[in-house]
Amino acid sequence: MLYYFLYQFIFQNYGRGGESIFYKGLNVIQYVTFRTAWATITALLISLLFGSKVIRKLTELNIGQEIREELSHEHQAKKGTPTMGGILILGAVFLSTILWARLDSLYLWLALGATTAFGLIGFADDYIKIVKKRSMGLTGWQKILGQLLTALIVWGCLWLFANYPWNLSVPFFKVTAIAEYSQSVTWIGPIAYLVFIVFVLLGSSNAVNLTDGMDGLAASITFIAMAALTALTYVSSDARWSEILLITHKPEAAELTVFCGAMVGASLGFLWYNAPPAEVFMGDVGSLAIGGALGTIAILTKQEFLLIFIGGVFIIEAASVMLQVSYFKFTKRTAGKGKRIFLQAPLHHHFQLLGWKEPKIVFRFVIVGILFALLSLSTLKLR
Repeated sequence: MLYYFLYQFIFQNYGRGGESIFYKGLNVIQYVTFRTAWATITALLISLLFGSKVIRKLTELNIGQEIREELSHEHQAKKGTPTMGGILILGAVFLSTILWARLDSLYLWLALGATTAFGLIGFADDYIKIVKKRSMGLTGWQKILGQLLTALIVWGCLWLFANYPWNLSVPFFKVTAIAEYSQSVTWIGPIAYLVFIVFVLLGSSNAVNLTDGMDGLAASITFIAMAALTALTYVSSDARWSEILLITHKPEAAELTVFCGAMVGASLGFLWYNAPPAEVFMGDVGSLAIGGALGTIAILTKQEFLLIFIGGVFIIEAASVMLQVSYFKFTKRTAGKGKRIFLQAPLHHHFQLLGWKEPKIVFRFVIVGILFALLSLSTLKLR
């Protein structure tokens, strides 16, 4: 919106060719790096300015967190803390993206639409659990159905309206990123790619959801992962950098950099209120939306495999749950008694039962998240 007003209208009509320093200064609006920086700042300020108001409203509506009985006494003390604060993240992301991005990008609207859809699934789950007082919320199959439908819509839009390459871009192998070779080397076709998109979107959204179990944990890792994804999105959309780094060039993804920057600012602003002791939790409306956004951006920029490194902490948390459940079922079937690998899953609860304090767990997971982000960026030259 600001892009069209400041650059397309004012600069193009009045400033082009003029000597005014003011008008010449508006030319900077056309650069995606400038708009990404300001989208980040705008989302951060929106989160900070409206955070207390959102928390107050959630408190008035008695939208408080329910805590499972089997969790520790430390968690029981959080019962009643306002939740569904992910609405604040979504609002900040949308407002800042609309203000600073060019709105003629299909990829941008796909990212916004997928994030909204996953957020609505989370909102429905939170609403049923907290407002309707049904402890289970949406059933597992209802969640999966909503996520599958969203993945199908993303795939359908790419198939019908975008010149999307149906090949896999594999880190460390430059031949998979070079257009003239990639289609013959790793081309799998749109139908097989649908399965891949479903796996990425469902995996990323549920992984973030599982990580959201401690004050500041999911928001901190989101900030780190989105910062890394912002850099990766920018270089993949820029012809010079993609050629130098031998990654798939996606010029359509340029405006996604603005969206990613907005997500960085919004998660950082939310962390102001979510830092321990948390004044608000993001709820499923926030965690599912963030996971959906991560997966969608990775798909649109052909960085799906790098998502393993970018969101390494999210992957580990989800893997700990899958390993725990699988091993318990296997030992129960073979030995007659279910056994556990971890004291409790997801993994952050395991460390909590070992005696680690919550802030120590969060800070150490943040350190691991930074290492994973640096690892993802280092792969750009390992090709």
